[in-house]
Amino acid sequence: MSELTSSIYIGLMSGTSLDGVDGVLVQLPEQAGAPMEIIANAHIPFHSGIRSQALALQQNGEDEIHREALLANAVTQIYAQCVRQLMQNASGSKVSAIGVHGQTIRHRPELGYTRQTNNPALLAELTCIDVIADFRSRDVAAGGQGAPLVPAFHRAIFGSLGKCRVVVNIGGISNISVLRADGSTVGFDTGPGNVLMDGWIERHQGQTYDADGVWANQGAVHDALLVRLYDEPFLQLPPPKSTGRDLFRMHWLDQILQEFASVSPVDVQATLCAFTAKTIADQIRHHAGGVSEIYVCGGGVFNATLMRNLGQELSPVPVKSTAELGVAPEQVEALAFAWLAQCFVQRRPGNLAEVTGARGERILGALYPA
Repeated sequence: MSELTSSIYIGLMSGTSLDGVDGVLVQLPEQAGAPMEIIANAHIPFHSGIRSQALALQQNGEDEIHREALLANAVTQIYAQCVRQLMQNASGSKVSAIGVHGQTIRHRPELGYTRQTNNPALLAELTCIDVIADFRSRDVAAGGQGAPLVPAFHRAIFGSLGKCRVVVNIGGISNISVLRADGSTVGFDTGPGNVLMDGWIERHQGQTYDADGVWANQGAVHDALLVRLYDEPFLQLPPPKSTGRDLFRMHWLDQILQEFASVSPVDVQATLCAFTAKTIADQIRHHAGGVSEIYVCGGGVFNATLMRNLGQELSPVPVKSTAELGVAPEQVEALAFAWLAQCFVQRRPGNLAEVTGARGERILGALYPA
């Protein structure tokens, strides 16, 4: 590891929304507080076969080990394609390492495991760059949730002493990082982000997501359904806590909707949008007293209806995109895994024990040399 002296890293993220791979090539500061420089970014979409394979592996099924291995190889080929696209703008600079999250297919920290499918050995072979992967399992081994990991990164780049900020990440699942004025941090998953809205519009409109929240905006919130969605026990759990498609999936929604057969599909979509906004806002109100600034990243920032709902819930505190802080909202998570790779290289802890519930801070990740 001693030869890894460059401060240039690649971060790769494919999240619960299953829309594709986001990648960044970034020069990270060697010391805290210095600015970072994003050299290049890229997005490679998943084709429908990848999405269907990943969704199928979220449930018990036949020949899972074989199917996961094939998915890992297929996803890794897309990761390598993203790296090649990023390296076109590398100007010959030596990249220290690739930090790759992998595609979550199971997340069961209460049972002592979390599974992000990936083939980091193949990625190292295809790119000839050191790869650091498997960031979550060490935190789980230390008794933590293994998630969310981004609050440590949010604190490093968005924190401001003397000011309480909240960073909201709305991907498939939503999580918040409460960056308190005294330097302490609270972070956890609040519940669904886009995952239920995406699944519902795909079923009824054949679209993989509700672009700009247009369909949700055409419906009306069904109050009784909204109350019933709130019966989910996870929403009442105190942090540390994390969740995923293991809980918030279409089967979960379908069971609830058996009681609401007369609600139109468009009104269900409007209610799901309100549900995401309300679950986020409730947790901010409960855990971020004195918050003066709220910034949103992830795909949800591009859903105008969701952002309007969130703004109404949290008024008068302004709700803005992380672009206001100089970081494009679609790049934040990929940047986080570049930063976690740097933490590994520098032998610095990457988790916040007060966020994940681990027994202490741990160095996260495993190295696959080029």
